[in-house]
Amino acid sequence: MSKRFAEHSQFDLSEVNKEVLKKWDENSVFAKSMTEREGCPSFVFFEGPPSANGMPGIHHVMARSIKDIFCRYKTMKGFQVKRKAGWDTHGLPVELGVEKALGITKEDIGKKITVAEYNAACRKDVMKFTKEWEDLTHKMGYWVDMNDPYITYDNRYIETLWWLLKQLYKKGLLYKGYTIQPYSPAAGTGLSSHELNQPGCYRDVKDTTVVAQFLMKNPKPEMSAWGTPYFIAWTTTPWTLPSNTALCVGPKIDYVAVQSYNAYTGEPITVVLAKALLNTHFNPKAAEIALEDYKPGDKLVPFKVVAEYKGTDLVGMEYEQLIPWVNPGEGAFRVIPGDYVTTEDGTGIVHIAPTFGADDALVAKNAGVPPLQLINKKGELRPMVDLTGKFYTLDELDESFVNQSVNVELYKEYAGRFVKNAYDPTLTEKDESLDVSICMMMKASNKAFKIEKHVHNYPHCWRTDKPVLYYPLDSWFIRSTACKERMMELNKTINWKPESTGTGRFGKWLENLNDWNLSRSRYWGTPLPIWRTEDNSEEICIESVEELYNEIEKSVAAGLMASNPYKEKGFVPGEYNQDNYEKIDLHRPYVDDIILVSKEGKPMKRELDLIDVWFDSGAMPYAQIHYPFENKELLDSNQVYPADFIAEGVDQTRGWFFTLHAIATMVFDSVSYKAVISNGWCSIKTVIKCRKDWAMPLTPLAR
Repeated sequence: MSKRFAEHSQFDLSEVNKEVLKKWDENSVFAKSMTEREGCPSFVFFEGPPSANGMPGIHHVMARSIKDIFCRYKTMKGFQVKRKAGWDTHGLPVELGVEKALGITKEDIGKKITVAEYNAACRKDVMKFTKEWEDLTHKMGYWVDMNDPYITYDNRYIETLWWLLKQLYKKGLLYKGYTIQPYSPAAGTGLSSHELNQPGCYRDVKDTTVVAQFLMKNPKPEMSAWGTPYFIAWTTTPWTLPSNTALCVGPKIDYVAVQSYNAYTGEPITVVLAKALLNTHFNPKAAEIALEDYKPGDKLVPFKVVAEYKGTDLVGMEYEQLIPWVNPGEGAFRVIPGDYVTTEDGTGIVHIAPTFGADDALVAKNAGVPPLQLINKKGELRPMVDLTGKFYTLDELDESFVNQSVNVELYKEYAGRFVKNAYDPTLTEKDESLDVSICMMMKASNKAFKIEKHVHNYPHCWRTDKPVLYYPLDSWFIRSTACKERMMELNKTINWKPESTGTGRFGKWLENLNDWNLSRSRYWGTPLPIWRTEDNSEEICIESVEELYNEIEKSVAAGLMASNPYKEKGFVPGEYNQDNYEKIDLHRPYVDDIILVSKEGKPMKRELDLIDVWFDSGAMPYAQIHYPFENKELLDSNQVYPADFIAEGVDQTRGWFFTLHAIATMVFDSVSYKAVISNGWCSIKTVIKCRKDWAMPLTPLAR
């Protein structure tokens, strides 16, 4: 009778839960589920790493319940199912939390606090809620080995990441480029496209928009027969207009010249716009009204189409600089062609600011149009907006450049203004924005055809919740597009549940894949293991601590370093135990102090960037076992790789699911996981998605 199920006098699930947990603990049931399956076939499971600097949420309970069901089932079916816990310890979630706690911003690091002190605070803070995570794990009966977790800040973990990057480097998949990238001024770093596509990053916002009037310099005769001739172009970001250097038309699009009036000033004008958008900007009811009958203030503004053109007919025409604050040099302020121009909205003429848009930069470069750039005190070419999201102040610019190229009287009123109120801690959304200020200035100077509020979808930083800019950055990239087709092929072999996530959200993402922006301009994270000469003529990508150790020895011999810091600390290359690796620290600032010697005898300094924290988590199948330095035969023989099963929320489709798949494809030409379940979001009454950055997260421990 000892095998009978337990009987309970009353139905109290909470008490039953405690009794079962007590028996599991007393009998070490989870540990025995491992030892008693020794020698049995393995069922490989990967646990995605949460960040312990934040409280666990309801969504973690949901995902873990799904994981546990499958892992327990496979255990009961006779498989050995090892479940190694992990901690995601780098990146913005940690850094922003520390900055808030210390009352500092990124700009204060290196000034009010050293990098070493800052990173020490990050290392301490990152495990802040470990106890709460362990408590939740135990209370919900989730079986995972938390006694020996992988930790992404561990030097051995980082070493595997360096090895993976070296494999990409050797395949020609790692490169440096100066391109327009998503950039978060609030976080102070560039973002990858998969970060920008996290759920909730794109959201509807209401902004002030303007249809600007660009005064023609060489109009065709019919364009100057009535009033003043203008090209008109619409923008949802008026703050970019001072950086305009070109207008772009679609070569095959039909355009019209329209005689009318400016509704604000009553000035007679002739404007050029796409024929398909004529009725968007002119009320059809006014078509029959004679131009001469118009009186300023009339609600219906008469108009008359006097000519039609193809886009190619307009290419090469010139116009006057709209907002003449800075002279960009020769070749600017003309109409250029672009196949990406559409007539879905706007005017069919696109305002081009090459420093703030990838398409803008490309068409401008192809047409030989210069970007509008400033020169700062360091002699560097910079866009009009600095890395904090504000217009450069005059005292931050090179004095000779200001004297030669800046209209100080016009620019000084706006210098130092933030392009978004969200970037300025002294402003709220109720304060007048820079967009509004610029639009009002344009209206007063007869340069605005139409100003209105417009709701549009705009990207926000996944961690700061503040708007993102598209900004020119010198970044390191992974050439993931080179392996796009192979990623798509391998994705078809993965068992997705639901299937629609694999073919839809994930599959479509792969079809439209961009190169992976790897660089992060931060302090706490995995350092990019690339050293370069000052002239960028020579470089080395380091794949291991042992290789770095040996390269330092060469540098010491060449007189570029006084001594080998790793040797001084007693580090022994090739000994992979924890005690040996804890003698060193591969993080900033220590790794930045290492100067290597090139083959030509030149000093090489490390590229200061860190790598995307999503690369950390996507590398966990290899880094959790310190591959290939240890356990190489386990992975190569497919005993611990690929995973038979993983599961997380649908938000990881373009996060962890993608980085796992991308690294596996590019380095190993294989899948990282054979089957995946992506669960949906849990919601509260207001249907707001549960997010890690909530001030008051939905914590299961409080319920």
